[in-house]
Amino acid sequence: MLKKLCAFSLVLALAACGGGGGGGSSSSGGGSTSTPTPALTNFTTLTVDGGPTSLTTGPNGVLQDDIAYVTITICAPGSTTNCQTIDHVQVDTGSVGLRIEQSVLNASLLAAMPTQTDASSNPVGECYGYVDGYAFGSVRAADFTIGGETVSSMPLQVVGDTGAFSTIPSACSSGGGSNLNTVASLGANGIIGIGVSTTDCGVYCASGGNNGAATYYDCPSSGCVTVIARAASTTAPFQQLPNPVAAMAVDNNGTIMTLPSVPSTGSATLTGTLYFGIGTQTNNKLGSQTVLTTTTSTSNLGPGLITAIYKGQTLNESFIDSGTNLYIFVDNSITQCTGKDFTGYYCPASPTSLSPTLQGQNSATASAGFTLYNAQTLFSGDNTALPGIGGTPTGFTNIGTPYPNSFDFGLPFFFGRSVYTALEGRTAGTTVGPYFAY
Repeated sequence: MLKKLCAFSLVLALAACGGGGGGGSSSSGGGSTSTPTPALTNFTTLTVDGGPTSLTTGPNGVLQDDIAYVTITICAPGSTTNCQTIDHVQVDTGSVGLRIEQSVLNASLLAAMPTQTDASSNPVGECYGYVDGYAFGSVRAADFTIGGETVSSMPLQVVGDTGAFSTIPSACSSGGGSNLNTVASLGANGIIGIGVSTTDCGVYCASGGNNGAATYYDCPSSGCVTVIARAASTTAPFQQLPNPVAAMAVDNNGTIMTLPSVPSTGSATLTGTLYFGIGTQTNNKLGSQTVLTTTTSTSNLGPGLITAIYKGQTLNESFIDSGTNLYIFVDNSITQCTGKDFTGYYCPASPTSLSPTLQGQNSATASAGFTLYNAQTLFSGDNTALPGIGGTPTGFTNIGTPYPNSFDFGLPFFFGRSVYTALEGRTAGTTVGPYFAY
C-alpha cells in the first residue's frame, strides 16, 4: 500500500451488478409457473473519491487520490445490534487481512470485540509492514460483512489500539516509514487486504518466525516484546488474520475488481464493482483473460510477484497492487517533476505511451501498456481518479526493496479493466491460484 506523498489535497457500474436477471419458466398442462432466479449478492460497490469525511471537510480538508474504497459492517461476535458500518475502507490486492483504525470504532463495539489471546493468556498484538509504513495494534474478533458475504468471529487488527498496545515494539517501528495509526496517515478508515495469500503471514509465523509482512506479539500489561507463533487457518479457530475472502463460506477463491476507464484529465469520482469468487456465480466467470500465475507464500521473495518486461529490463519482483495509487518504476529518460511537493513523480512534457509486458510464473504474457501523464498537472485539479500517474522509487524516501527490480502497477492500472486475483491453493476457473488475470 502506498499513499500519495505530496502535500496536495491528497461511472459506470456493470449491468451484472443486479445479478439474477429474468426467471425461468416451466409448463404443465394448460398453465405455467415461473421460478425466479435468486438475486446474486457476491459483490459490493467500489468507489474512488476524496476519502473519509473526517479528512475532506473543514478548513484543512484534503482529498485522497487514486484510492479505491468499500463499505463494510462489523458486529460484536454473535450480536445483530452492536454493529457498525464503516465506509472508506481501502481495497488492497497487495496485502492480506482487515485492519481498522481504532479512532473510527465506537466505544460500545470496541469493548465487545474480544482480544485474541495466546498460550500465556495474554492479548495478542500484531505489526504489519507496508511499503510506506507499518500498522501496529491488537488482534480482535468481530462478525464481518461485505456485500452479501459474511464471516463469523473473524480476526482483524485494530490499528492504534490503546492499553498494552500503546507502545510499539522497536522491531516494528525500526522497519521505517510512517506509523499508519490514524485516518490521516492511512488515507482511509481501514484497509482490507485481499491479495493472493489466504492468511497474512502463513508459514513464516507458524513457527514463531517473523520473515513475512506480519509479526505477532505476546502483549502482557507491561507491553508487547516477545514474538510468538500463530497458526495459519482460514476457518475457526483462527489465529493469524485471514484474507477475508478466503474465510468466506462460498465465493472464496478470489476476487474481481472492475473499474471504468478514466479520461486523460481525470474524474471527480469513479464507481465500480468488487466481485467475490471466480467462476462461482454467473457474474464472476473467467473468460478470455490471460492468467498470470505468481510466486507463492513459500517463495523466498514472498507471494504475489510476477515479471515485468520494460525497455529491455526483466523485472521479476513486479506486482499488481490496488493499494498503490500510482505506477512506480525506474526510467531515467522520463522527466521528473520539479515542484517541491512533487519529488519523485514523473512530469513528461506531453502524454507518453509506455509498453511494459507482464509475464507470469507460467510464462504467459499480457500487454500492460499505458499512457503516462504529467503528475503535477493532474494533481492541480480537484479530480480524485487520475490516470497514468507515475513515479520513481528513489523519490519516495520510505520505499526500499524490492523496487530496484520491480514495476508496481498501482490503481491506475485497474482503470478500464477487470482484474482477477486468485487465492493460493484455490482452484479458480481451470487454474489453481495464486494468479492475476485480466
